[in-house]
Amino acid sequence: MSSPAQLLAADLVQSVDWLAIAPPTLAAVVGLAVLVADLFLADARKALLGWISVAGLAACVLLLLPLRDGDRATFCLNGAPDVCSYTADRFTLVLQLLVLGGALLAALLSVTALKDADKRLPEGEYWFLLLSSAAGAALLPASRDLATLIVALEVASLPAFALVGLRHGDRRSSEAALKFFLSSVTATAVSLMGVSFVYASTGTLYLTQIAERVQHVDGQLHTLTQTGVVLTLVGFAFKTAAVPFHFWVPDTYVGAPLPIAAYLSVVGKAVGFSGLILLTVVALPSYADVWGPALAGLAALTMTVGNVGALRQRATRAYSAVRLLAWSSVGQAGYLLVPIAAAAYSDDAERSIGSTVAYALMYGAVNLGAFAVAALVGRTKTRNRLADYRGLYASHPLAALLLAFFLICLAGLPPGVIGLFAKVTVFSAAVDAGLGWLAVVMAVNVVIALFYYLQWTGLLFRAPEDAPEGTPARHRVPAPLTAALALTGALGIVLSGAPQLVLRFADTGLF
Repeated sequence: MSSPAQLLAADLVQSVDWLAIAPPTLAAVVGLAVLVADLFLADARKALLGWISVAGLAACVLLLLPLRDGDRATFCLNGAPDVCSYTADRFTLVLQLLVLGGALLAALLSVTALKDADKRLPEGEYWFLLLSSAAGAALLPASRDLATLIVALEVASLPAFALVGLRHGDRRSSEAALKFFLSSVTATAVSLMGVSFVYASTGTLYLTQIAERVQHVDGQLHTLTQTGVVLTLVGFAFKTAAVPFHFWVPDTYVGAPLPIAAYLSVVGKAVGFSGLILLTVVALPSYADVWGPALAGLAALTMTVGNVGALRQRATRAYSAVRLLAWSSVGQAGYLLVPIAAAAYSDDAERSIGSTVAYALMYGAVNLGAFAVAALVGRTKTRNRLADYRGLYASHPLAALLLAFFLICLAGLPPGVIGLFAKVTVFSAAVDAGLGWLAVVMAVNVVIALFYYLQWTGLLFRAPEDAPEGTPARHRVPAPLTAALALTGALGIVLSGAPQLVLRFADTGLF
């Protein structure tokens, strides 16, 4: 017979579904391998680290394919197989596709950036930090308890601080990293306090158990629970760059290496929105009267401040294209918040969340494409001002056409059909939930955004100032940058031709 100690040990042992956890695990393993390889490779061969990282991230994306047929879960409570810490359901896989795909495109941009840059960017550390952050970002949408959620958030965030400030001796980079770090640490501390309040009220960290127990909290703990809900959401609102937690975005994007700005604009947002969705719709649906109005107000404020901030960039003499994209990303975050807020008022919360996922997939593809063109321009125009894009069609016609297409998608105009359909999906989510006022605010902001998107688009086809006679000089585009442009361009065009590939997520339950 087994002893009590053996029985206890057997009860504590959990089987691990290695296939389910393979995508984030592989990203972490490749990151460690790159860091070790950096110790042994000569400087002349360190470019291999970038290609190893690109191949590793591509393998992570491919590992999502065997998981697409069914829900898988691991690290579950013994005796409660439906209460797990890690779940690879459809919602998880779609967000992991966005995160790992975004990291892959950022890696392609980084290969070129590191080759063009001076020696202020240490390659081994760069790739290790990028892969580590991608591993944390891929873990977060699969997290189904608050502890794993917070750990994944920090694993995704802490390497990002270092990546922003990795350019040694660059004052702007150091300042951007410091702002990013201090504001994020404050938000995390507030969020952890909220988690402790929710745990004190419910006695559990598992999201599904919180959803059950929070409805029966003792009346004396009701205020504590509400406070915990609000404080927990603050940390994730910061990651989404929602107003008033947006102030770090413009300086951070401008001070960071451009591939990292692209990474933060898509993957950083995916992390924040994943956490918000899991906390609100999965863990706290019974507190919709608390988070619903709060997120609706944040959505209206965020899209307005972001678009007005982008519009005001015209007032400066030499405004940066990256800064304009930063303010644009704040405005886009407001649109992404609309369906999450609508889920509080809708009878079909899953469809509302599907609208956010559909919009995020569209935004990720075209925004990374815009950053890829910015990387191309930045190779010869280090300041990357908007004025540097004047006459881009004359020197790089294909890049100019792609950027025009990406900007039109972000504006929601044809032929950027996927951008138009995604905005209509978000708009209808607000109307169906009875948030007519929020739909009106969104419509006004779409009109505001049209002005600066179309102005930038028109600039691409204007004659360059003081243009020399003859054919403009053309520069050879490196293969990794060409691949990034081709991937984002093809993805945007395919999705505009067949928007149902993304929009079907708005009509299907995700979890």
